[in-house]
Amino acid sequence: MPVVDYLALEPEPHLIAHRCSACGALYFDRRNACASCGGTAFDKQSLANEGTLRAFTIVHRAAPGVSAPFVSAIVDLAGGGVVKSNLVGIGSDPAQVELGMPVRLTTFVVGKDDEGTEAVAFGYERG
Repeated sequence: MPVVDYLALEPEPHLIAHRCSACGALYFDRRNACASCGGTAFDKQSLANEGTLRAFTIVHRAAPGVSAPFVSAIVDLAGGGVVKSNLVGIGSDPAQVELGMPVRLTTFVVGKDDEGTEAVAFGYERG
């Protein structure tokens, strides 16, 4: 089960955005109106799994139960869209992270409930 409603796991993991029918602006959350043009019609759009790293920071303090340090990132997706997420599988050494580096979507299990249902999150790894 995805931890956010804009992560689709089938047929392969990918993100889905709400796209304004009037101007094409993309949003992950539900909208009554577009912040760019005021339009009220939206459709769903699957987003690319590949992108480039626009910005990042190394987070050293986190909520209880969250392992730190980690890399928090902003990713420009190929074909449009911007997502905030974490870089995974790269460590937290800033020398290993480059602005503009290619990244790709990945998923991982973050927990299980009492019935064994897995909670699945997403992040980006070096592409």
